[in-house]
Amino acid sequence: MTNAIHNASSSQLPHHNLIAYQVALLFLRAVLDAGVKDSKLRDEATRAAKGTCLNIAEGAARMSRADKARAYTIARGELIEAVAAVEIAASCGDTTQAHADACVALGRRVYALLTRLIRP
Repeated sequence: MTNAIHNASSSQLPHHNLIAYQVALLFLRAVLDAGVKDSKLRDEATRAAKGTCLNIAEGAARMSRADKARAYTIARGELIEAVAAVEIAASCGDTTQAHADACVALGRRVYALLTRLIRP
C-alpha cells in the first residue's frame, strides 16, 4: 500500500497532496484487514471507510472554503461510522480487539487531520 501512496503523491491531482487522504487509505486497509465476520458490519465498515477516502478527495477538488469544509465534514462522519462498526464487531467477537485498536488509532489520526482541514 505504501508504494501506491508514494506513487500517487507525485500526481498532479489535488487529493494526492493531502496527508489526510494518505492516512485514510491506510485506515481503509486496516478496516479490510480486520476481516469482520458479520457481513452487515463488514459492509458498513468498508463502505464508510471508502466514503471517507472519497469525500476527502472530493473536498480537495472543491474551490471554495465552504465546499471543502462540507466534504471534509462528511468524510469525518463516515470515518466515525467505520470506526464504530469495527469496534462493534470486536465487541461481538466478529474481529479481534487488536484490529479494532488499529482502526481506532488510525481513525484518531484521520479525524485530527480532517478537523484541521475543516477549521477556517
